[in-house]
Amino acid sequence: MMLGQLWDELEPKWPAAFWDDWMRQPEQRRDRACIRPEISRTMTFGRKGVSLGQFYDSYLRYIKLNSQFVPFTTLDLAYLQKDAYSAHFEKEVYAAPLVSYETLKQGQGTGPGPFRLQYSSKENFKWLARSLGVMEDLKSGVPRTGYRGVVSFMTRGQRVYLAPPPGWSQYDPTWS
Repeated sequence: MMLGQLWDELEPKWPAAFWDDWMRQPEQRRDRACIRPEISRTMTFGRKGVSLGQFYDSYLRYIKLNSQFVPFTTLDLAYLQKDAYSAHFEKEVYAAPLVSYETLKQGQGTGPGPFRLQYSSKENFKWLARSLGVMEDLKSGVPRTGYRGVVSFMTRGQRVYLAPPPGWSQYDPTWS
């Protein structure tokens, strides 16, 4: 979902395929971000489709549709405005205890989480993501489902933030 003003800007150059990768390019992103729902409102029905089945077996076949009604039109969604959301998100991510990959993989994190696992380079991000079963692809430095460089996921019933070091300020477009 996007505002009509953004569609008016993007529609003339919208690609025939791989629009999600295209949206991560600096020319389209222009320091904007998309807040993705925690529970998907879309579903991939099989290998055929726009992405040519590229990630279906590894990731997409596990996506489940939300089965509970959410009355979005009656909710106060002001907390999703960029400034409020970013401040809350960063506070939550960087207040989470920092854990090592080994601690996380062995399920030895104490408490319900969330936990933070920090990456320090493109190679480190890709290794951690691959090792944890998270999509490792980067386009123009932006990780799939990332917000401010952070990829949020669940493992063993615990929330984990795969995050850059505190003070992160921008994506590195050479990370692809």
